[in-house]
Amino acid sequence: MSHICRVYDPFPIHIERAEGLYIYSKDGKRYLDSFSGIGVLAFGHNDGDIRRAMFEKMQRYTHISNFFVDEDAEIVSEELIRRTGRNGKVFFANSGAEANEAALKAIKKLRRGLIVSFERNFHGRTVATLSLTGFENLKKPFEPLLPDVAFLPYNDVQAFEKFVRNKGKEIAAVFVECVHGSGGLNVLSREICKLIMEAKQTFGFLLVADEVQAGLGRTGKFFSYQHFGLQPDIVTVAKALGGGLPLGAAIFLDDIADVFGHSEHGSTFAPNPVALAGARVVLRKLTEEFIELVARKGAFFRERLSRMNSARIKVKGLGLMIGVEVDVNAKLLKQAALENGLLLNIVSNNVVRFLPALNISFEQIEEMVDLFERSLIEAYGRGRAEKVDSPKS
Repeated sequence: MSHICRVYDPFPIHIERAEGLYIYSKDGKRYLDSFSGIGVLAFGHNDGDIRRAMFEKMQRYTHISNFFVDEDAEIVSEELIRRTGRNGKVFFANSGAEANEAALKAIKKLRRGLIVSFERNFHGRTVATLSLTGFENLKKPFEPLLPDVAFLPYNDVQAFEKFVRNKGKEIAAVFVECVHGSGGLNVLSREICKLIMEAKQTFGFLLVADEVQAGLGRTGKFFSYQHFGLQPDIVTVAKALGGGLPLGAAIFLDDIADVFGHSEHGSTFAPNPVALAGARVVLRKLTEEFIELVARKGAFFRERLSRMNSARIKVKGLGLMIGVEVDVNAKLLKQAALENGLLLNIVSNNVVRFLPALNISFEQIEEMVDLFERSLIEAYGRGRAEKVDSPKS
């Protein structure tokens, strides 16, 4: 009997090793990974450059605490700020939830009033970040959560305009996910983004861009908000930042750069020096040319999906952050894909979430879509067979 809390449903695979886009099991099978550790492994499994940087740091030390400054902390923070094109300061954390907690704490210090989020946003599983997460089924068992949080329908222009008209003066902050990670890979509309910026200018609330999953080149821009003309006050990142090890960051920009004074926030483990070594390499690899290539690969991936024989899909997303809404039983699809050597991650509303390594080749995109199409056809067939075999009521 396992003594691990059953909060996940793991694949029935005993992993021997992983390399690039592939995971190898102890029984000799190879699997194509379509979600790269839920978007953590931007350069695939066991990248040599990242591994060497981590190993070199480990030969020096693995932890030194915040009574010392690791040189990579300076390099990584400077680069994160540079990529915003503005001035700011970075608070390092261990995860996306912790980065969003830091953002919330800054908001509480600077503003009083409502915090606005959107339905199907996902900002974390701690009590505070769960309060901003727009999934009723995730929140219900843990209520009451933080008060003074308002949820608006995603991309509903009229609902946003009405809310701002009635409550604009009461808004302390707005949290946005420009591309829904867990919420079905929906993309924030440019019209909503324009309204957010107009309301921000009018009422002076803080804007937080949650880039935990969509940031660091994933959508074809370094930050996803850069597609939409948004000017956030706080940017949160994690997942891919540490190169496979836990590392997050809250980036405080311009006027609120110095929001935290001495001892007003902290972390025992963050920033971990080994994770920082990985982050230094990750950021070095994310050149403008590389990110432009990610955009082209994403367009090719979506175009290839649209040419699938099945018309019963809907493709969403940006860059290599792609969702495919399907009308087939998710368990049947996941099992068929597993048998075909493809690992799929299926999120809410029956959406397959593709988050492949950013250095995936065009040939591997073809392989991934071919395996997905085969698995989808098989899942449809099994679903029809189950209906035929099921006893009539």
